[in-house]
Amino acid sequence: MTAKPVVRVQAQDFDTAKELEAMTKGQTNIGAVVSFTGLCRDEGGVLETLELEHYAGMATAQLNDIAQQACKRWPLEHLLVIHRYGKIPPGKNIVLVIATSSHRQAAFDGASFVMDFLKTNAPFWKKEHFKDGSTGQWVEAKDKDDKARDRWD
Repeated sequence: MTAKPVVRVQAQDFDTAKELEAMTKGQTNIGAVVSFTGLCRDEGGVLETLELEHYAGMATAQLNDIAQQACKRWPLEHLLVIHRYGKIPPGKNIVLVIATSSHRQAAFDGASFVMDFLKTNAPFWKKEHFKDGSTGQWVEAKDKDDKARDRWD
């Protein structure tokens, strides 16, 4: 069975434990659950908020495409991708990826694949707002993220 991924792009926070419970409750065919939760860092105590902007329809479509690719490549039972937008303070959730499978390697690979492509291909932009009232530039893409994505070719 190929999993039908669930993708949500939202401003509101999510509860990782509740999402995990909803995905696994009564699922006796699952042997592995891999989850990744991305949090906003405080950048050494200077960050007030991280602003995430996106193209609404395009971001959801791109995340759906990435998630569907993962479901085609690995025998996943379930795949959930949640990405937030708006101003997010340090310590709060930004992204959640949960992959389930009968066996651990498919779940690990599926979740890693989604994160590597999400970081580089999804239309989200980040701007830092600092405690001193200043605003940083839009955060540039990192070469290491491109290299992580390229390992899946």
